[in-house]
Amino acid sequence: MDYDVAIIGGAFSGAATAVVLKRRWPNARVLIIEKTTEFDRKVGESTTEVSSCYMTRILGLTHHLGHHHLPKQGLRLWFSQHPEQSLDDCVELGARYGARLAGFQVDRATLDTHLLEEAVKAGCELMRPAKVTSLELHDGGEQVIKLDFQNEQRTIRARWMVDASGRAAMIARKLGHFRPNLEHPINAVWARFTGVKEWDSYEWREKFPEMANACRTNREWATNHLMGYGWWCWIIPLRGGDVSAGIVYDSRIFDLPAGATLAQRLHNHLVSHPVGRAIFGEAQAIEGDVHAFSALPYWSEKVCGDGWAAVGDATSFIDPLYSPGLDFCSFTSYFVADLLGRSLAGENVRALLDYYNAQYPVTYRRWFESLYQDKYFYMGEADLMSAALLLDVSSYYIGLVRPVYRDPECAFARLPFEGRPGRIAASMMKFYRRRLVALAKNRAIAGRLGEVNSGWRELYDGFVPDFRLRKQIAQGLRRWWSAEWKNLTMSPRRARPAPATCPVIPSVVEGSRRI
Repeated sequence: MDYDVAIIGGAFSGAATAVVLKRRWPNARVLIIEKTTEFDRKVGESTTEVSSCYMTRILGLTHHLGHHHLPKQGLRLWFSQHPEQSLDDCVELGARYGARLAGFQVDRATLDTHLLEEAVKAGCELMRPAKVTSLELHDGGEQVIKLDFQNEQRTIRARWMVDASGRAAMIARKLGHFRPNLEHPINAVWARFTGVKEWDSYEWREKFPEMANACRTNREWATNHLMGYGWWCWIIPLRGGDVSAGIVYDSRIFDLPAGATLAQRLHNHLVSHPVGRAIFGEAQAIEGDVHAFSALPYWSEKVCGDGWAAVGDATSFIDPLYSPGLDFCSFTSYFVADLLGRSLAGENVRALLDYYNAQYPVTYRRWFESLYQDKYFYMGEADLMSAALLLDVSSYYIGLVRPVYRDPECAFARLPFEGRPGRIAASMMKFYRRRLVALAKNRAIAGRLGEVNSGWRELYDGFVPDFRLRKQIAQGLRRWWSAEWKNLTMSPRRARPAPATCPVIPSVVEGSRRI
């Protein structure tokens, strides 16, 4: 055969798989096939503690991340009651101090380019730009790829084929394993902006001194989110001064306001939120840098066979809230690189193939049901999202962050939510998530959405992967139980229109019942 491994896609997941494989098995003959001449920017531009651990401790990208990207100062959420609300009256949830563990605001085009260069330095061969025209999969035999490269049609034969083609999911679609997640009908629109207001400017400190002094870290380096009923917007700073901003919304509940162009519609929505208006009032979208995806979530029923494996976005995608995309890329690229290396060393990897196929759909399903299913119904309620944020992030730190920092090689060799502990954790998280959804629907029926979205601020000391998490867990439980008590004593409010940033779609709430 021409190669031991042929990887379709040279962005983060494909290049990471190649780097891990070549560093541990230098004699492996690896080909990377990349269709583009240069990478574009992607929706995922913020890392988590898990993906940051993978990039720094496994891939060794600390120097690159420190010099070419921005440090991330946690997650910050902003809620409003009405469009004319004062900025310092909006509810803020976020960190009081700097992040305890490393995180980064990354320019994906820069990161992908550097990681692909590292793969080539490690000894991988690169064909770029090269367009794959057909695939032939043979269980236990040679895998055949036909492609156009340098104005010629080539035929590549390899023992293993890795699908790192992202949303194209070439093998999953070819074999009929690709499935849209119809339970989670979310869409995304995003762009890069110039002329964005500075979060920590002297002007703002003079105008809103109490708000400025309440926070001990810089708000601008956080992943700031504007929150509303059925939608959320991210605001992510990029090195060089551009700002990435986008909206993700549930089409059952919300739709973008009208506008001449997609960029104008996004901008109109950003400035409908008091915080967004203060930040983006004079901003301009960069021409040609506006993107959109409909039907954002999907998954693959099968992710590997005896001769092929999928990694990263070629396996699935759920939701960009909490930035889990690079987490999935990290776990899958490490697992597949380890599997391929063992196979090339002569080991029987049937058990690993069976595990990957069996566990990955379980991981996807439990991750989705625990964190995201119907979450957009309470996305705009500050107290409910406070409870969710505290409990979600604490669970993440206990279940994933703590293991990967203790022993990254061991932790990344398994998939999240596995076994009995994973089933128990998923059940607990699903329970409180369902209750928060029910509470929000009851408020919608009573006409009381957004009533808590003014006049308070909740700043956390910071999450750490040890027993000190009990403080955040207790705080999250108090928020949840307080909302439950309020639900028991809540009475309907007549003829009260929903907040402008929290539009209620009657067809959604009419069928809801009080729980």
